[in-house]
Amino acid sequence: MITVEVPVPGRSYDAVVGAGARTELPALLPEGTRRVAVVSQRGIGFTVDPGVEHRVFTIEAGEDAKTMRTVEWLCRQWATWGLTRADCVVAVGGGMVTDVAGFAAASYHRGVPVVHVATTLLGMVDAAIGGKTGVNLPEGKNLVGAFWQPAGVVCDLDALETLPPRELRCGYGEMAKYRFLPGGEHLQELDLEEQVAQCIRIKAAIVAADEREGGVRATLNYGHTLAHAIETAGEYDLRHGEAVAIGLLYAAALARRLGRIDDDRVEVHRSIVAQYELPDRLPEGLDDDTLVSLMRRDKKALAGLTFALDGPDGVEVVAGVDPDVARAALADVR
Repeated sequence: MITVEVPVPGRSYDAVVGAGARTELPALLPEGTRRVAVVSQRGIGFTVDPGVEHRVFTIEAGEDAKTMRTVEWLCRQWATWGLTRADCVVAVGGGMVTDVAGFAAASYHRGVPVVHVATTLLGMVDAAIGGKTGVNLPEGKNLVGAFWQPAGVVCDLDALETLPPRELRCGYGEMAKYRFLPGGEHLQELDLEEQVAQCIRIKAAIVAADEREGGVRATLNYGHTLAHAIETAGEYDLRHGEAVAIGLLYAAALARRLGRIDDDRVEVHRSIVAQYELPDRLPEGLDDDTLVSLMRRDKKALAGLTFALDGPDGVEVVAGVDPDVARAALADVR
């Protein structure tokens, strides 16, 4: 197994990667933990033993359950059980579970420790790392949340053996993003265990430099501005990682139209998305004005339309993008 140290202000935590990594869970709990509230979903089929008294709290699956109502339900259940700050929350599942359980942990008693046990590739390389938690509103994705760093992260590759192929590809959509960030240039040359560990290292370095997403951390949202707009716009048969893949191609098209990259660099984006067998076109029926309006609500938007875009110095945050150019670039991914 590989242990990656994730530094955060004032401390650090370990992310353990490898087959059978769940056995390391008890060692990742904060010292003196008395009880553990395990948060998971039906159908995950992946159980953990934190080594202390624990109770499982099962939330509904899907984005429809990623709401304030679910957070309230968890907090009320914990209050009834008597969860205290001397206890710990363990989130077992994909990004939806770690986002919701992490936000509930950050809110309950103004903060109780949380450990994430990621059971999807997407969760391992992104959602479980870095301390961003949150839930959706009807107006947009992840608009309510908190920065709440975990006490530790478990990435047990055994969990991936039960994932449907499409769910695994969804994780590769998130992994594709790292191919354009510093340290990800040779990701495809590594085995899966080292790929996951390297993605964590890349994200850890960025989070250490900018925990609260005031600058460079926004580059971790590469491809996500359009992806979140697609996910908010309606019910389409797209998973998050698939939407991110389309978002990467859109970001490349937009960067080309802004003169930041050339046609060859756009083709690099297309080649990487194709390697992972991910979608490369917007679903039919998405209106340009709707998408542009939703992209304006993106969390990193500071001055008008704001995107993480590739360029001569790598991926950077670019604010004040002309809406007409943003609309024109949508035609390139239709």
